[in-house]
Amino acid sequence: MSRGILRLLLGCLLAVPLLAAGVAHARTAQARIARVTLAVATMSDVQVRLEWPAQAVQGMLELRAGRIDAPELGYGYRNVTWRCPLSRERDRWRCEGEVRSGNSRPLRLALDLDPARTDVRLSQGDGALALQRLASTPDLTRIDLTRVPIAWAQALLARSWPDGRLKAGTASGQLDIVAPAKAPLRISGPLQLRAVAFDTADGTIAGENIGARLDIDAELAATTHVGIDGQLQGGEMLFGNAYLSLQQRPVDLRVQATQDETGGWQLPTLAWNDRGILRVDASAALDPQLQLRTLDLRAHSGNLSPLRDGYLTGFLGMAGLGELRLGGAADVRLRVERGDLREADLNLQSASADDPRGGFRFEGLDGNVRFSSTRTLESELRWSGGSLHGLAFGAARLPLLSNDGVLQLRQPVSIPLLGGRAGFDHFQLTPPAADKGLEIRFGLELEQLDVAQLSTALGWPAFTGQLTGHIPQARYADDRLDFEGGLAMELFGGTVQVSSLAMERPFGVAPTLSSDIAFDDIDLESLTGVLGFGTITGKLDGRIADLRLVDWQPVAFDARLQSDADAAKASGVRQRISQRAVQDLSSVSDASFVSSLQSQLIGLFDDFGYRNLGIACRLVDEVCEMEGLGSAGPGFIIVDGSGLPRLSVVGFNRRVDWPTLLERLIAASSGDVKPVFE
Repeated sequence: MSRGILRLLLGCLLAVPLLAAGVAHARTAQARIARVTLAVATMSDVQVRLEWPAQAVQGMLELRAGRIDAPELGYGYRNVTWRCPLSRERDRWRCEGEVRSGNSRPLRLALDLDPARTDVRLSQGDGALALQRLASTPDLTRIDLTRVPIAWAQALLARSWPDGRLKAGTASGQLDIVAPAKAPLRISGPLQLRAVAFDTADGTIAGENIGARLDIDAELAATTHVGIDGQLQGGEMLFGNAYLSLQQRPVDLRVQATQDETGGWQLPTLAWNDRGILRVDASAALDPQLQLRTLDLRAHSGNLSPLRDGYLTGFLGMAGLGELRLGGAADVRLRVERGDLREADLNLQSASADDPRGGFRFEGLDGNVRFSSTRTLESELRWSGGSLHGLAFGAARLPLLSNDGVLQLRQPVSIPLLGGRAGFDHFQLTPPAADKGLEIRFGLELEQLDVAQLSTALGWPAFTGQLTGHIPQARYADDRLDFEGGLAMELFGGTVQVSSLAMERPFGVAPTLSSDIAFDDIDLESLTGVLGFGTITGKLDGRIADLRLVDWQPVAFDARLQSDADAAKASGVRQRISQRAVQDLSSVSDASFVSSLQSQLIGLFDDFGYRNLGIACRLVDEVCEMEGLGSAGPGFIIVDGSGLPRLSVVGFNRRVDWPTLLERLIAASSGDVKPVFE
């Protein structure tokens, strides 16, 4: 049962001297009081009974109240009972015993009353609340708190925050409660909180192990005013997606808040100083559900490194960047109206951002980014270098313009990348607003990127060539990146076209990529030489449709590769396949070869001519459904031989486990497969 009850019993005790006056003539006295009205509470259906045997030095007092209501404090009780031995010394009365409301856990209530003062002590376990009132100052009540369970203030909290639930913790301190007859109730004084925990039923707001030393000044009326000035001393807090972890750091805090009749809050002053890490000065307005309506905020961090663990893990975790490493310093100015961003100004000084999982890295970030939904603003952001998914890029400057609520480039930007250049011919960022999330649009130009450097960065075989392409429009929204247009690569004397390119969670956990890839006139001798896959000469065409990678590993595709005899003839390239290439193809695809000669004689030849070769794989649920040029009885033709000796390769296993196929490819490229002819 909450502590608010102790002040509410005092009015009934005024009947005690009247009852005791008759103890010389009666062993029992009773009184029934329909209603007792105090400054902060009303008691109804009150019964007072005093039993005092003749010549006894004390009697037994029992007080019952059917109902106690303190609307300004948020308390309401039913069936309250207090029973205690009552003693008298001249004009001084003392009584101590258990008090309970309904079936709640009993408390210990002690009363010490004389004409000049009233002292009351309410305790449970090692927690105690002591109250003192002086007759000379009837409107003032002083309360001394000693390790009082914070849950005792639940009803008072519910008055201003109905969804809040106090779960654990204690409060100690001294409070003055002033309750004038014609003025609002006022509570003020110092408080020390230890191991406080709170939450809401939906879990969007919560706190654990919070300590604080605070000075409180609150005025409770139709319009509630609250002032808090002091220091938080560690703890963890969650407000929506914002997770704050103070560990044991002291944080200076100052809040001025006013709750209007609708239940919303105005916060003209909100000051937060986590020394050396984050300083915030702000004003805000919240709706009755504590959702942000307006915000005007200035923040400074002289050291971004500890900012992640202290304040950003909630936001970064949602984006899959929970391990992001930050450095440098930053200043931020934000203005939010009706829940939408109106103005923002980010200023960076020698800042850095590094995703250790290899997603991205920026170094030497300087300059500012300015945004306004109503004004035209110019700004510029610079960096000295960085990388994107392991691809290093050079220094760049971004001249920016904010106009009509869109942040965009003032002019095209070119960035050194992989021996060539990557350029943005346009870039537009629209912040979240109303029911729409963040949206980014840009056009990308890739010019003569070195494929050898790209292969090294991505851990591919030593491919060579150049990558050139134009993406006229790309759009990022709802954690998905879609590209219009395509990319073209010059590889192994041919071309590779990438189209229908899209990414989900590009910077998050398990990024997903989908695309279609087409090959044309790839030189097989160059390709097989890089792959270490025997030697095949000729030209190769093909496609990989519906490619899907999850965390950069293939999970689905429909691939078909086939030689191009016309292109080989036009280039003067003979179509030949070496013994090792035959063996490698056979081992990878569970194939056998058929020949016009006995197998013992096949070993006398280094290579063989072929009319055509082709292989297809459709990957579904980690199984590759294999096909070739056509059927050969129960099998499928992979190599259709030509000339003498004529040798063809036929596959028989149409369903191959994808991990097994990868192992065979690795073994074949490393030369671990030994040619064995039957």
